[in-house]
Amino acid sequence: MAQKNFYLTTPIYYVNDEPHIGHAYTTILADVISRFHRANGDEVFFLTGLDEHGQKVQQAAEKRGRQPQEHCDLLAPRFIQLWEKLEIKYDDFIRTTQERHTRIVQQVLQDVYDKDDIYMAEYEGWYSVSEERFITDTEKDSGEFRDIKKIQEKNYFFKMSKYQDRLIEHIQSNPEFIQPEHRKNEILGFLRQPLNDLCISRPKSRMSWGIDLPFDDEYVTYVWFDALLNYVSGPGYGSDEAKFNKWWPADVHLIGKDILTTHCVYWPTMLFSMGVELPKTIFAHGWWLTGDTKMSKSLGNVVNPLDLIDEYGVDPVRYYLMSEMVLGQDANFTMESFIKRFNSDLANDFGNLLNRVSGLIGKYFDGVIPELGELTPSEQPVVEKINALESQVAESINQLKVQEAVDQILQLVRLVNKYMEEQAPWRVAKEDLSAAGRILYTATEALRVVAVHLTAVMPDKTRTVLEVLGALGTGSQWGQLTSGTKLKEHDALFPRLELPAE
Repeated sequence: MAQKNFYLTTPIYYVNDEPHIGHAYTTILADVISRFHRANGDEVFFLTGLDEHGQKVQQAAEKRGRQPQEHCDLLAPRFIQLWEKLEIKYDDFIRTTQERHTRIVQQVLQDVYDKDDIYMAEYEGWYSVSEERFITDTEKDSGEFRDIKKIQEKNYFFKMSKYQDRLIEHIQSNPEFIQPEHRKNEILGFLRQPLNDLCISRPKSRMSWGIDLPFDDEYVTYVWFDALLNYVSGPGYGSDEAKFNKWWPADVHLIGKDILTTHCVYWPTMLFSMGVELPKTIFAHGWWLTGDTKMSKSLGNVVNPLDLIDEYGVDPVRYYLMSEMVLGQDANFTMESFIKRFNSDLANDFGNLLNRVSGLIGKYFDGVIPELGELTPSEQPVVEKINALESQVAESINQLKVQEAVDQILQLVRLVNKYMEEQAPWRVAKEDLSAAGRILYTATEALRVVAVHLTAVMPDKTRTVLEVLGALGTGSQWGQLTSGTKLKEHDALFPRLELPAE
């Protein structure tokens, strides 16, 4: 398949509190997609980071009796450490308090101001502290916004309305720009109403924690006009032209559905004003729910990913999050569903296949991978599935259907377990050892291919499997398992879990 450059981003996360499973999900998702692309030979730039300005950060710092920068410096390592623990292999971690970012924000503001796309006006309206933006009367009445107050003040505005028609035309002409489809329709519905201009400043008298406007130092930049620019400051906009041209436009911005409008309306209109090409795809995934309610700290229903990792290991957590949520829809997190999926997919199917083949090879072939010999029609379904799997997985990943990709891989595991049951090498070995060897080679080779494909999802456990098989560094095509290799001893890959007592 043709190799290419692939640029993927997560949202940058607020440092007003500890990371939770919502942060972990988006970042693992980006990591898994990045790893699949790297395995396919693509050159990848994976950017994540932290949004460190704004009223919520200022308030969180004040609550703890700290300066905002001190607060950010204390919380930032917690995200970095969690990403390390989750096996996240990002290429760049940006913080919006870094000079490389603040300089670009001021540069962009000045450029947009010089184009006469920023003006000052007095405004009175409803302000949502939780969302850090002015909201309409309709939004206020929807009940979806908390901590609302009426504010009247002079501020600077970005002429977002100037680009409304151009944005609508772009969305309609580029069907992959906003995904999934129902989110695109949501934005087009939003754009049927006249688009207000965007307030892009806060007076320092009300909020001092932010990047100074280059044309008026009595104001700081509104957090979204600052934060969104990380997607271009990270790959070198305004500082490294060759690097920026290599990576931009972004292939995928991964976001949660709660920041759809800011990414699909604010961000493209900003880029229009800057004269910069729009990203190829903005993909909004759903929320993780507990009991059909969105996880949030205020509701006290947040799942701490560190607790799950410490209890069950990083790979089962990564696997569960990737296999349980259909991208674009909400998913419900319960310990019962976590343990059921662990036991069915990992313990019974994948882990048990390793136990079976290594046990039988140990018993009948002194732990040495047997010769394949001549294939029979019985092996054809397994070989055909292996040969088809690479393109099936690549197609699913390119369509951002990660759950589907994982399911395609697990189909091979189930197929091979069925093949083992039907061929019964433990019985065949008593009559024809070479035929038993063919069956066990086929099953072990399929296990190797599964491990190669699942490396993006479970880098630790798949490495264990490949080490046991003496197959580190092998690819995903049929026939790369080396006969005569002595299997390494191993523990159970995924010991079954018991459901917690009620």
